[in-house]
Amino acid sequence: MSEEKMETMNDFKEELEASFRELHVGDIVDGTVIGITDDGVTVDLKYYTQGFIKNADMSNDPTFKVSEDVHEGDAIKATIVKMDNGDGSIALSRKAAIDVLAWEKLAEMMENKEVFTVQILETVKAGVVTYVEGIRAFIPASQLSDSYVENTAEWIDKDVDVRIITCDPEKKRLVLSGKEVARDRRREERRRRIDAMQPGTVLEGTVQTIKPYGAFVDLGDGIDGLVHISQMSQKRINNPSEVVKEGEKVKVRILKVADGKISLSMKVLEDAPVQEKEESVDVSLYTTKENATTSLADLLKGFKFD
Repeated sequence: MSEEKMETMNDFKEELEASFRELHVGDIVDGTVIGITDDGVTVDLKYYTQGFIKNADMSNDPTFKVSEDVHEGDAIKATIVKMDNGDGSIALSRKAAIDVLAWEKLAEMMENKEVFTVQILETVKAGVVTYVEGIRAFIPASQLSDSYVENTAEWIDKDVDVRIITCDPEKKRLVLSGKEVARDRRREERRRRIDAMQPGTVLEGTVQTIKPYGAFVDLGDGIDGLVHISQMSQKRINNPSEVVKEGEKVKVRILKVADGKISLSMKVLEDAPVQEKEESVDVSLYTTKENATTSLADLLKGFKFD
């Protein structure tokens, strides 16, 4: 009993000491939402008085709605604006805290090249606007996608996976890129498909470009491989154009896959050239060890003459 009572007293002592700690205007404090009204949010600061955040001081993000995004029991950070708002509560601003804390988090996200999803809210000159951690962010039209974007208005309300490419808290400048994320994913998917290709596999492709050293063959899905001139034909050739032309369909076999590159061969799929075999004459079968001294009489021997 005494131990339980002591623990309760100790807990009360800690809360009491916390309630009399010194708070100042400009401090960022932690609190818990204990009430939500049409005017704002009441926050328990574990202090001798409560804090209050007006709805207008909750967020700069136009998509933020107190009625939907804030709930009793939520942990919240806010900056002290006034020690007394006139109603006996401490006036707080979540927006002011965001301006400090969010930029720190955004800088960390940029350093870690973190990928996250945003919703496009509006279109402006040369791009679109969204919000990240309550901070207004700009995405240039050239950074929306890895393909050309002609009409940014078509992106309104769309979700885009992005990465931070500029984070400048002094100038309040936050720039995002969806293009970099899309390119990285396309490269990763290409590498994954290439790595899955097995040497010996026969594929059909289209001759894409011809170089003096060989031809690049489009295998589909943005993947291509090189047929070196030495692998183009079993016949000796001086230029790949002697065998193929751009746009031509060809069959190739994968020789090797390494470092994201594919080596192909056409000549291994050619029928083995038919070589005409000349019957060699074994001269020894038609020679004799005897000396060639046969006389005319010996040749005529056995013939009867009437």
